[in-house]
Amino acid sequence: MENLEMTSLKNPMNIFKNTYSGKKVLVTGHTGFKGSWLITWLNLLGAEVCGYSIGIPTSPSLFEDAVLAGSIRHEVGDVRDRAQLHAVMQDFKPDFVFHLAAQAIVSTSYAEPFETFDTNVMGTAGVLDCLRKVDWPCVAVIITSDKAYDNVEWPWGYRETDRLGGKDIYSGSKGAAELVFSSYYHSFFRSINTNVRMATARAGNVIGGGDWAKDRIIADCVRAWQTNDAVQIRSPAATRPWQHVLEPLSGYLALGAQLALDAGLHGESFNFGPKAEQNAKVVELLAALAEVWGFDDPSTSFDVVGNSPFYEASLLKLNVDKALLQLQWEPNLSYSECMSMTGVWYREVVKNSANALTMTKTQIMEYQKIATDRLRSWTV
Repeated sequence: MENLEMTSLKNPMNIFKNTYSGKKVLVTGHTGFKGSWLITWLNLLGAEVCGYSIGIPTSPSLFEDAVLAGSIRHEVGDVRDRAQLHAVMQDFKPDFVFHLAAQAIVSTSYAEPFETFDTNVMGTAGVLDCLRKVDWPCVAVIITSDKAYDNVEWPWGYRETDRLGGKDIYSGSKGAAELVFSSYYHSFFRSINTNVRMATARAGNVIGGGDWAKDRIIADCVRAWQTNDAVQIRSPAATRPWQHVLEPLSGYLALGAQLALDAGLHGESFNFGPKAEQNAKVVELLAALAEVWGFDDPSTSFDVVGNSPFYEASLLKLNVDKALLQLQWEPNLSYSECMSMTGVWYREVVKNSANALTMTKTQIMEYQKIATDRLRSWTV
């Protein structure tokens, strides 16, 4: 997992059934953490990528550190600006659309509630409205969140048929985005527009190298540890189903590839989450990451500073049986592999000045090799 050599970047041709090679793929929110990993993977898969995003969301930024703007068509724009997005979509004519653009930070949603609803709900409506004008074959994967569910903190995973909702602004905005999708699908795409096939994807608690977002546990750790400080944490006992960023991205790509082949998936929603045993407390995550970073005593890497100033669910996990049954997709990494990949990326890039793009590509290829060795469906 720690090999930094780029000796095996020859991409296996059967990854995702070679669906994306030579195809045009539009990614909204491509400058964000998940978007940067996705466009890097799509480049390796041989896709022609167009990214559409309002700007660079963090500093530092994986998108900037990996110099990704030069490897794609980079469009700066707001998904709520239908005229501009429509013009880009009509000019580029994508074969696939992955909609990731969102206000994705829970703490920001409390400070900017209206803006969060505006971006997450009307931004999704803007993308769907532009897809309504598409007159060529196109597959769209609309990314929402595990927070779209009305979380009653029961101990079993939420299924795609469970109730949507949310007690907080961020969750409510994601549940509402799912309702917007359902309304557009039934009104315009179920039978009227047969050019577009679409589905939603729900995932959460994603970690991995290059995430520098505000109030995200891994980014907070690295920022503190860079200056030899202990990271301050609010909810050490909170349990999350941690997954590496490549896990849901493999799900999104598998969904897009299968949706292109199977009209029966049109209008469906899919959960993508880690294995059940990967639920871990925040304090357990910190201990694993601190060990990779190089702490002799991981308990010195953090200080508990009190309760969160805003509501955060203490338990939320997803049932991924539908993805397994209908897409033959399943999570690929163990908890230790997830933590190793995440910790190694930050240690090598931040502490040892490794090249961010090289490290990101290397880990994508490592992930593909692990999946191939484990005979994951999207590799055969």
